[in-house]
Amino acid sequence: MKKAYFNWSTGKDSSLALYKVLQDKEFEIGTLLTNVNGEFRRVSMHGLREELLDRQVKLIGLPLQKIHFSGDVTMSLYDEIMKKEMRKITNQNYNYAIFGDIFLEDLRVYRDKTLKEVNLQGIYPLWKKDTTALLKEFLELGFKAITVCVNAKLLDESFVGRIVDQQFIDDLPDGVDLCGENGEFHTFVFDGPLFKEPVTFDIGEKVLRTYKETEGNCVNYNKPKNEDCYKEKKDQQSWDTGFWYCDLIPNF
Repeated sequence: MKKAYFNWSTGKDSSLALYKVLQDKEFEIGTLLTNVNGEFRRVSMHGLREELLDRQVKLIGLPLQKIHFSGDVTMSLYDEIMKKEMRKITNQNYNYAIFGDIFLEDLRVYRDKTLKEVNLQGIYPLWKKDTTALLKEFLELGFKAITVCVNAKLLDESFVGRIVDQQFIDDLPDGVDLCGENGEFHTFVFDGPLFKEPVTFDIGEKVLRTYKETEGNCVNYNKPKNEDCYKEKKDQQSWDTGFWYCDLIPNF
């Protein structure tokens, strides 16, 4: 099989993409790779505690490599660090990088350009799939997810800390992608066919965080729409600056 690493976000799209790759058996997944805010010890963009990431991956049963960033890392420094880390991965005989992206063209262009510079090829198992069909498949397979971050410009406090189910889908406003592919919401998957047993947690406080429109903080857990800082500063539109977060507290 082809040796690949999987870019793991802890959310539903990553979970479904990983499930499909493991079922197809074309690729050997040598490790998962996750970006973490080293100052807050939380998963970048999602705001999820690092302990829950560790527990989740342990129950999946795959190795995990983390890339830790400072909270005020700039896009240029982010790119530099990522290239350095990806070169380390290619030295481990990896040739492929797998992502859960669905339809963001500019993000894929950014990823493929960066990967090419370090002799890696991007693989996108969910690419151009209908998001309604993908979410239906996700739920029918028995996956369970909870929202941990929502864009406050599009969704109010009631949408964060909610289980993703049919009622959640029915309540989403018009124009919000069902998979949150435009950064409308982010999830934590805590049960499903990938897991030996469910990840257990308590629901903590909900907080609204707002941020200045700056180049910094691009991989802090406060910039979900601008995932991986793929937009150049000269091309980007205004940052989304308000996000509702729900803190999940490990109880294992």
